[in-house]
Amino acid sequence: MMHPTIFEAIMIAEGVTPPASKEEYLEAWQLLVDDGIVWQLQGWFGRTAHALIEEGAIDRPDPVHEQGRTH
Repeated sequence: MMHPTIFEAIMIAEGVTPPASKEEYLEAWQLLVDDGIVWQLQGWFGRTAHALIEEGAIDRPDPVHEQGRTH
């Protein structure tokens, strides 16, 4: 999978669709963060995204999209 759609990224993040690599897994999370949807999904998604950001595994959200964040 080259560039996942939002739906595909959610399926990878949730573990429904196994990622082909760790890079694909992190790319899926980065897409969800960049899109801002990660902060609108159930709490586990936001907490996991926050942990990945704090670990330096993915980048902080683009400020334009961060408006959807609830914490």
